[in-house]
Amino acid sequence: MSINAENLVWKIGRKTILDGVTFEAKPGEMLGLLGPNGSGKTSLLRLLAGLKRPNSGRITLDQKDIGTIGRRTIAQRVAFVEQHATTNANLRVVDVVKLGRFPHRSMFSGWTLTDDRAVEEALERAGMTGKRNDRWQSLSGGEKQRAHIARALAQSPKELILDEPTNHLDIQHQISLMRLVSGLPLTSIIALHDLNHAAMFCDRLIVMRQGGIVAAGTPDEVMTEDLLRDVFSVEARIETSPHHARPHIHYLR
Repeated sequence: MSINAENLVWKIGRKTILDGVTFEAKPGEMLGLLGPNGSGKTSLLRLLAGLKRPNSGRITLDQKDIGTIGRRTIAQRVAFVEQHATTNANLRVVDVVKLGRFPHRSMFSGWTLTDDRAVEEALERAGMTGKRNDRWQSLSGGEKQRAHIARALAQSPKELILDEPTNHLDIQHQISLMRLVSGLPLTSIIALHDLNHAAMFCDRLIVMRQGGIVAAGTPDEVMTEDLLRDVFSVEARIETSPHHARPHIHYLR
């Protein structure tokens, strides 16, 4: 197995943010994380990335407790693209992507051919080879997101965690980015707002509300009109294409 969460509880002061969260992200799958604002999605992703520690419960990577693994070792394996990832310096794209190699290098090690290969492969996978020498501030929103993903891929991770990476992108770049992530040979856990994108691209879905999981399964198992009404407070009709089993949501007035 890849990432396993067991009865996670996380609090800020007396407020419980996550309460009894349990799930497994299977190797190679794209797992979508859905839920209204405040449901605990970002907090869960930060725990999975090893940036926070749960108050109780545990997270395992291939059955090894993440709490017993060093931060650098986690960073060599798990890459996290945050929702508001920024790069303030006006670096070239290739220099931004090179930052992803830091977990694999010691303070005194030089740049290696392995580092070069990892950066070039990351640029190619993210479709940013042609932008490698462009300056950061010249990039569009979609290109910046792709560059952040390339930096994450330069870490040579086995797991990729993304927090709402399509936010503030136009529809063309949203679809392009989702296709990119779904085509990666990695285990990916991605928080999303767009329910149709989740149904279209994810292998399985987890739906959260008030810090807990209320539904989990394949898109056709999870996406029901009752769930959309109860969790997201929307009236919708769900249709399934005769060409594939992916549900499509039609929102009603």
